[in-house]
Amino acid sequence: MANRGHGISRLRASAVMALPLLLLASAPGRAQPAPAADPMKNVRPVTDQMLLNPDAADWLMWRRTYDGFGFSTLDQINKSNVGNLRVAWAWSLTNGATESTPIVHDGILYIWNYADKVQALNGATGDLIWEYRRDLPQTIIDQGANNMAKRNMAIYQDKLLVATSDAHLVALDMKTGKVIWDHETADWRQGWRYTAGPFIVDGMVLQGMTGCGNAEPGGCFITAHDIKTGEEKWRVWTIAHPGDPNFDSWNGVPLESRFGASAWVAGSFDPQQNLVFYGVGQPYPWIAEMRGTLPLKNAPGITNAALYSDSTLAIDPATGKVKWYHQYLQNDTWDLDYVYERMLMDLPFNGKTRKMVITTGKLGIIEALDRVTGEWLWAKETVPQNVVAHIDPKTGEKTINQAAIPHIGQTTVNCPADPGGRGWPATAYNPKTETLFLPLNEFCSNTTPMPLDPGQAYTGGGRAIFSRTLVPHSDGKVGRIDAVKLTDRSTTWSFRERGPATGAVLPTAGGVVFEGGWDREFRALDDATGKVLWQTRTNNAINGFPVSYSVNGKQYIAVSVGNGSSHAKSLATLTPELTVPDGGSVLWVFALPDKK
Repeated sequence: MANRGHGISRLRASAVMALPLLLLASAPGRAQPAPAADPMKNVRPVTDQMLLNPDAADWLMWRRTYDGFGFSTLDQINKSNVGNLRVAWAWSLTNGATESTPIVHDGILYIWNYADKVQALNGATGDLIWEYRRDLPQTIIDQGANNMAKRNMAIYQDKLLVATSDAHLVALDMKTGKVIWDHETADWRQGWRYTAGPFIVDGMVLQGMTGCGNAEPGGCFITAHDIKTGEEKWRVWTIAHPGDPNFDSWNGVPLESRFGASAWVAGSFDPQQNLVFYGVGQPYPWIAEMRGTLPLKNAPGITNAALYSDSTLAIDPATGKVKWYHQYLQNDTWDLDYVYERMLMDLPFNGKTRKMVITTGKLGIIEALDRVTGEWLWAKETVPQNVVAHIDPKTGEKTINQAAIPHIGQTTVNCPADPGGRGWPATAYNPKTETLFLPLNEFCSNTTPMPLDPGQAYTGGGRAIFSRTLVPHSDGKVGRIDAVKLTDRSTTWSFRERGPATGAVLPTAGGVVFEGGWDREFRALDDATGKVLWQTRTNNAINGFPVSYSVNGKQYIAVSVGNGSSHAKSLATLTPELTVPDGGSVLWVFALPDKK
């Protein structure tokens, strides 16, 4: 299959322009413009040390740093001047589900577009440097929706690493967009897909697979690849396979009937422990009764936890060996993933500093583990929920509210429903104030499982209808941004808004938190109070991961917008008066005006 690295490249552009320039040179008395500086001239290869300690001006990975904080150390834009932010430049993206995180290095901004188009832009001006377009199979294009959405890319050495919609990993030359290597990880015809991007650890490319809700037996996996060739080095299955000590955790369901457990978010890395942390999604079909894990069989050694769904996996990156795991939600029957970013921080707990890995699942429950041993430490609830009745304060074991369990032929009320009290838009952490910022949404659902017809085989999907509604006694405000002080787990403030929160949050050293949602508003909040310091209305829903970077000493804030995300569209049913255009995916870049 042909893959075109369209370098609207500087070499081609200069060749095309040669004749007009010569003609201009022969015209007497006409001043010649100075040649534009080559923005790639001083771009350096990305080293392991750069990934470990990134320059404040760069954004080199999904959450910027290996600890997953999503925090910018830049402070030129701060509480006192953020109200002066202006549009620096904007760039139209391919229309579609736009969930992108820009990569920025040495003044070059790399952006992924819907349907696997990658572009390198001048971070100061927005000028196109090169473009790569993948020739995707028409079947994938026709499927559309989130199948062609990607949340991140990676950069290392001279390569920009991209996961494609047809289940390939591709290394592009970061200066030209030319393909260096192309590795097929799985057969897209079987339903395999990538929606998250690569993660670089110790010179290897790590990648989680999704698409395993489309009836691919045996579930998903995480792979590691050689940076020079793309060759696979190891594979970790996210569903227990034969020979695994937890194989009997699926209530006797055979391997060929086990589905789900996607690893659809990039990982985190602790270089001191030499451990990579990945989240794992829910089992499929969503309804436990339908997939055969409810009711529990009365057989020796058989459980229905459905490992390793809804878990953290701590993996040795050199070997692929799982050192430990922790499952947050056994036998998930609501599509309530615990797949999201894993944040690595050292915090006090019971009088001692503990090395923690912290994550928040769709239930909106923040949970902390010891990242050395996997021991559960604590939990904090945020949004209204009725799934978990009680959490054991010592073990973290959850007692489930039996009335919230969906059953075939019945409709149950569960809060929150499948988009999650928090969804894929990432939380972020300011280590200076030890505060976690979370984009959240308040809602419930009348959930009705849709049974298979007699003789019908499962071919994918959740097999349930969710009729979403506001929480009881709601004031009509769906979206929330919460600030939680992690040292004592107190909620410092909560900014509430009518529109659903559909974008990730970005805290900076300037004391501001950037956020946006379905109402098209992009805001800067005071990180200490939640007060709105600045806001602007964009052309479409805020649906990506905002980043901050610097070029020639000038700080920029970049965020992608665009309709199409299944998460955002699901939440939009709660606020029917808020409409957004079908098209109009754009990368917006903001900065302070130049001083005169």
